[in-house]
Amino acid sequence: MGNIQQIFQRHRLKKQMSLANGNNTQNHHSQDENGFGNFNDFFNQFTNGNQGGYNGKPSGNNSYQPKNKKPLIFYYFIALIIILLLNTFLFPSLLSRSVRQTSYTEFMNAVNNEAITKVNLGDDTITYVATVNGSDVTCQTGRLKNEYTEAQVLQELYRQGVNFDEEIPVETSPIISFLLSWVFPILIFWALGNWLSKRMMKSLGAGGGFGGMGGFGKSNAREYEPKDDNKVTFKDVAGEDEAKELLSEMVDYLKEPDKYTEIGAHIPKGALLVGPPGTGKTLLAKAVAGEANVPFFSISGSEFVEMFVGMGAAKVRDLFDQAKKKSPCIIFIDEIDAIGKKRGNGAMGGNDEREQTLNQLLTELDGFDSSKAIIVLAATNQPDSLDPALLRPGRFDRRVPVELPDFQGRVDILKVHSKNIKMADNVDLSAIAKAAAGASGAELANIINEAALRAVRAGRQRVIQSDLEESIEVVIAGYQKKNNVMTDKEKLIVSYHEVGHALVAALQKNSAPVQKITIIPRTSGALGYTMQVEEDGNHYLYSKEELENKIATLTGGRCAEELIFHTCTTGASNDIEQATKYARAMITRYGMADDIGMVAMEQIQNQYLGGDASLTCSPETQTKIDQMTVDLVKKQHDKAYQLLSDHITKLHEITKYLYEKETITGAEFMEILNRKEVDPSVMAPTTAE
Repeated sequence: MGNIQQIFQRHRLKKQMSLANGNNTQNHHSQDENGFGNFNDFFNQFTNGNQGGYNGKPSGNNSYQPKNKKPLIFYYFIALIIILLLNTFLFPSLLSRSVRQTSYTEFMNAVNNEAITKVNLGDDTITYVATVNGSDVTCQTGRLKNEYTEAQVLQELYRQGVNFDEEIPVETSPIISFLLSWVFPILIFWALGNWLSKRMMKSLGAGGGFGGMGGFGKSNAREYEPKDDNKVTFKDVAGEDEAKELLSEMVDYLKEPDKYTEIGAHIPKGALLVGPPGTGKTLLAKAVAGEANVPFFSISGSEFVEMFVGMGAAKVRDLFDQAKKKSPCIIFIDEIDAIGKKRGNGAMGGNDEREQTLNQLLTELDGFDSSKAIIVLAATNQPDSLDPALLRPGRFDRRVPVELPDFQGRVDILKVHSKNIKMADNVDLSAIAKAAAGASGAELANIINEAALRAVRAGRQRVIQSDLEESIEVVIAGYQKKNNVMTDKEKLIVSYHEVGHALVAALQKNSAPVQKITIIPRTSGALGYTMQVEEDGNHYLYSKEELENKIATLTGGRCAEELIFHTCTTGASNDIEQATKYARAMITRYGMADDIGMVAMEQIQNQYLGGDASLTCSPETQTKIDQMTVDLVKKQHDKAYQLLSDHITKLHEITKYLYEKETITGAEFMEILNRKEVDPSVMAPTTAE
């Protein structure tokens, strides 16, 4: 419940955690299923047993030692045996098909025409060589089994001087025989090996073919040539005006490098784009290339990581070699933290593949020729984990923050993504931007797309305001679970729970207005939620009173359950988690506790990935903090309980309306809260039956 910005943050963190777990599991499975050990044996046969890094250079303790290694001559011997077997059994049968089958009449005609030069009498067949149109043709026919007739034929053949051979060999062209017996089998084996090699190297993420094992060190960076039909410029990037301003100088340098070199100025070699996921870091890099109209090389940091030692460093060298040939250009390395983490934590002295790749990257950044006009852009959402050597001036000179957009930025982003969407004339994107506080650019794009899909499902030709409002809820809490049927008692409890949140928020000062209340279950697991939206769309600073009000609002659902049903349920688990988070942050980070004062007791890591907190205090102080957190939450819980007790009639009245309608707007909620007359049916408290 609570502020929608917090909901977006929780939603984004859950997706990141699930993706991380999925990737880890996938990586383990892929290593087991692909059989990389066998492929190492295969690879080492073609590298003549090189043990170690790229180009056969040893790489210390990390070099791979294959088991049960067989010499290369073994595979040549196997291929030779197969070729000999083919020549012995298969090819003779194929060559025998060159014998022409004739009738006995054709044989007699050849005898009468004296066209036969050789003949062989078998038990059942007569094989002979006849001259046809000036060339010899091997023919075969059956015997008549008539001694008188055959005696006459033999006599005629003796008279003509025909040679009687025991066996007439089937003769073919020496060239054809050589091709069929040796060249074709070798080509078949080569093609099969080439295909298997490409398949296995593709599974490892390496390019190249069978003929050049140097393909393992080939960079698989994707090159984009800016064209008018698909060019991305700064006009396509909204909500990041500060970042565009910082990068515009690099664009100007790529367009006109001479005016910088004439004065002796050096343009920054690289810029590091930092920010939460989905804020448009990759899009900004493409926009820089599109504005400068230069080639754009894109690669992910994880693509440098290889199982063979030295392959990552070789890919880095190849990437920069390609960039130098296409200068001026831009190199974009996404998720650079995959290879750029701080060194010194690896096993065996830290001499692992990732550190070798990082060292090569540092070397390439230092070796830039200023005349080449190459800009390196990198993106990460873990800047604190990067190696200091990577961030020093001369490598990544600038750090460009790409933060979550503000209210006006969200409006601009929605306009960009709705440009090609048919919208109704009365659609108010400002209201959507205000309701989507804390959403990233990717989430805003998803909101527009979900609204368009919803309009199609409803059979409308244009997107209306309700489609956009519903799409916000889809992004936050998932789709409606139409098949999830709650009992009447559960539905009543959820109704009181959500109204408890809304009523406590409305009865306090400095709380965000209630936008919507619903008890329709969602695919995220929520049985209902209360949406609060800031009036101005932006809220960066929170006072102590505002945070206390947030905690009170979060406890309002549980208080309503205790007040009406005299019990509690599991539905407040997320509320408890958020209330505890706010209370602890007030004490340990914000300095809002009188007993501790302005002393930081907690540190935040990975601020762009949810912010993992760790206490930096003694066990005694930690125990004190725990007790203060409990006291703070309990104090706000008691305040919320008292507010609901004082307005229990309105609690019943609003709950009844919500129970019947299932979804009410903020305007409907405030209308019931502010009217003086009371529904007579709720004068008697509604309790669980």
